[in-house]
Order: sequence, then structure tokens, then C-alpha cells
Amino acid sequence: MTHPAEDLLGALSERQRDEVVAAWAAVEYGREPVDEVGFAALRDPALRETLRAVLRRTGRDLVRIAGRRWTSGYDDDVRAELVARGWGLLPEYDRAVLTTILVHSVAIPRSDGHLTDDSWASAVPTTVAELRSHTQLARGKLNDALQRLRSADLIRAARTSSEGASYVPGPQFHRLTPAARRLLQEELVLAAGPGSPLAAAIRHSRGGQQ
Repeated sequence: MTHPAEDLLGALSERQRDEVVAAWAAVEYGREPVDEVGFAALRDPALRETLRAVLRRTGRDLVRIAGRRWTSGYDDDVRAELVARGWGLLPEYDRAVLTTILVHSVAIPRSDGHLTDDSWASAVPTTVAELRSHTQLARGKLNDALQRLRSADLIRAARTSSEGASYVPGPQFHRLTPAARRLLQEELVLAAGPGSPLAAAIRHSRGGQQ
């Protein structure tokens, strides 16, 4: 089978092709972002653009994480198409649990000034007690949802404290493009504080009503 980016790879020298393929495999299949120190195709601007072009042939994009780390994620246009078609949507219970973790581990700490960048990495875990309180889910349904979200790398377990198990957003959130991260932040503001001035500003910027 011919790779969809064979023409791009074929225009490279053998060494350059190996560098691009190695970086492509690392960002596509690595669970966590990779440091550009280990990959010439991430350090070199020209090879990096070739890598980005290779990824886009399959609907993917190169995503830079704070510092010199990189991963890949869905291209913004592809993501919008998937959402429009309703593909890949989480079950209702999973969405409730994940939203609660995002609000408590990222949105609230960010609004308090404890998180200053736009990433969804957080050192502020959400406890199971908080999840039970805010989702009103029975223990069995909550545990099932947590297991599915962990399996999908959408959440990860944080250090267990005297309050029991706790969770933070998982490595899949590194794969969000800057536009996807901004959209998610806006959706959380609209969900958590629909009457706030910030929510009104977001609706206004989208051309909606107050």
C-alpha cells in the first residue's frame, strides 16, 4: 500500500526521510509529547514543515506543547467535521465526569491565577467525592465512567490523598490544537457561568445573542 504522503517523502534524501518517519511515528503513537532534542525533523524548520504536511495528508496536524515538546492531533477542519457528524462522542455519563474534572482541575485554578498558560495539564486533582457531589452518579456508574476515561487517556489518576482517589486531565488533551484549546475553554465558561460577563463576551464574539 502506498503511503498518502509518498510523494512528499520521496522528495527527501534517505536520511531526511528516515528522520521524518521517525518523528511522525513518535508524535502519532507516543502516549506523551516528545522532546524535539531527540528528533531532527522536529528541530529543523524545513523538515518540520514536511512532517506537518505528511500529517495533514491523513487529517492530522503537528501540535507544539510548552517548551520544545511536540505531539499530533486532529486538524481543526477535520475536528469540526467529526463533531458535525457526531462521531467519537462520549457517553452522557462520561461527559459529565470529564466536564467536572476539567472545571475543578483546570478552569477554576486558571480563573484563580494558579494556571497561567492555555494547556489542559493540571496539578490540581479532582477527588472522587467532588465527582460524586457534582455529577450525582451512583458509585457503579461513576466507576465505569472513570475506567472508560482512563482507558482513553482522557484522564489520569493523581496521587491518592486522605480524601481518596483523585484525577486530572489525561495526555489526550495535549493533542488539542491552539484553536481547539480555546474553543474548549469557551465552552466551559458557557457551561459553568452562562450569566457571567465573560460568557456574554464569548456569545457576542460568536455573533450570538446576549
